[in-house]
Amino acid sequence: MSKAIITLTTDFGEKDHFVGAVKGAIYTELDTIKIVDISHSISPFHITEAAYIIQNAYKNFPPGSIHIIGIDSELNAENKHIAVLLDGHYFICANNGIISMLASEINPDKIVEINVHDKIESNFPVLDVFVKVACHIARGGTLEVIGKSFTNIKQIIGIKPVVNLENNQIIGTVIYIDNYGNVICNITKAIFDKIGKGRSFSISARTSSFSKIYNRYSDAINFDAPKERREEDGKKLALWNSSGYLEVAIYKSNPSTVGSASSLFGLKYRDSISVNFK
Repeated sequence: MSKAIITLTTDFGEKDHFVGAVKGAIYTELDTIKIVDISHSISPFHITEAAYIIQNAYKNFPPGSIHIIGIDSELNAENKHIAVLLDGHYFICANNGIISMLASEINPDKIVEINVHDKIESNFPVLDVFVKVACHIARGGTLEVIGKSFTNIKQIIGIKPVVNLENNQIIGTVIYIDNYGNVICNITKAIFDKIGKGRSFSISARTSSFSKIYNRYSDAINFDAPKERREEDGKKLALWNSSGYLEVAIYKSNPSTVGSASSLFGLKYRDSISVNFK
């Protein structure tokens, strides 16, 4: 029996029956499969948020893992279903832009438009279609059996930062706000180093500015100072997060009590964060 892993990423939440139904359908087809929940708390229909989470989670799974993405998955003329082999992993989702972010640096090896719908009566495609495709792949089946070759991947607009003509400014946008209220933008360390070339800089995020980027949250704290004199809880900072993206944060923030970078800096999804080099 297959030892493959199937992951689930959806905006279904935890209250309703949807996640349980999908898992039950998978186990009905393959009772020894391993199922891993990446997240079911994606903001409804939030393509960029889903792509960011999946992009940073899938690389930690073994090659051959199968990732079902249940975000904005209703089939229509502009939202076809696709299966993609990318970086040694399989992704099953709607052609709604998610794959364009995953494939921003790695080209897919194979993409097919799923064409098994005429054999399945469905108004819940993640359950009825995506599960069938995932289990087919888990059994060792090929993509050609469940779809025809496809190349027209829908692009997410505005996911790349903009560099001005003088090469002294990068303008990024907020792509994700995490559980702590930390704000992640689409400026990566790679593009920062390429454009900055070691120059000094300032980061502008609405009313806040930063002139230093840390590698860890705790690097912003002077632990040599006596504890009563340290600037700890509430200290604002910028850092390269574990995924290599620029993040602005509040040290040990708590959105429900002392506030967070999102609330205290007034930042939300799609807001601008810029880096100016001197």
